[in-house]
Amino acid sequence: MLLLDYQNVLIESLLKDRFSGAAPTSIDQIVSDFDGVTFHISTPHSKTQILISISVKCFSDLVRYGAEAVLTREYGQYIVEPEQGYDFSVQVDLDNLPAEQEARDDLIRRISLLKRNAMAAPFEQAFDEHADLHEQASKYTSESAPQGVREGGEVRAIHYREEEAIYIKASHDRVTVIFSTIFREETDRIFGKVFLQEFVDARRRAIQNAPQVLFRNDPPLELQGVPGLPAAGTQDVGYVTFVLFPRHLANQRREEVISHIQTFRDYFHYHIKASKAYIHSRMRRRTADFLQVLRRARPEAEEKERKTASGRTFRVQA
Repeated sequence: MLLLDYQNVLIESLLKDRFSGAAPTSIDQIVSDFDGVTFHISTPHSKTQILISISVKCFSDLVRYGAEAVLTREYGQYIVEPEQGYDFSVQVDLDNLPAEQEARDDLIRRISLLKRNAMAAPFEQAFDEHADLHEQASKYTSESAPQGVREGGEVRAIHYREEEAIYIKASHDRVTVIFSTIFREETDRIFGKVFLQEFVDARRRAIQNAPQVLFRNDPPLELQGVPGLPAAGTQDVGYVTFVLFPRHLANQRREEVISHIQTFRDYFHYHIKASKAYIHSRMRRRTADFLQVLRRARPEAEEKERKTASGRTFRVQA
């Protein structure tokens, strides 16, 4: 199956072209990304100063969970006042780029990962909270641990789409990530269950170190008390739960884990649509084969002359 890129490919290709020494030109492009995210790439003041702005529906949620600290760490001196109508902006001066090619490539990579880095903030915060809870829990037995350690931290809700959200909850022994997703059609729900069953079966067969994956139509127990959830029994809504264990949360793996899990919803629905398109193409091909068989089965033109039993012939009137 196809794995989606974490970076915005259009921003990456444009910056590579400009950083390679091409003649500066005016830019004014609006680029769309997954989950309703919009980028604006422009040169409002000078052809050598490229302004990249991003608009994210859930930016207020991300700021509440530490996005400003993450973005400052990643972009530092390139951060400027946000462009009107956008949530965050960085500006690159082509006359003041890093001298080393490796540093330039790293800057291109970081700017093209602007959406990924903004969305990473609540995950990083939850992973750090897991480490703190794990350290506290190590001082107690399971029965004597305080209630806050046993129950885990708060549920972080990221309303990144109109009717869908990501919920992240840290505990002393795991981090639970829950995606609520909408199935507009019955066929989408069926395909979705097939895909999710593959996740479960793959973990049983060969990839035992993979996160546990669960699916249900009712809100999981971790979301009890969270406001704004659809009523129980709503068939259009599904909840996909990933259980990340300490082996997934190690410092050397956390960046990759965050990148992978962020793109799950897009990956999931992309492959549902791709499967439907493939099945429709097979149906059209099979229909064309049946029509060809029917055309070959047409009777030939009726004979113009016929013979009687005695051998005499007579012409048939049309």
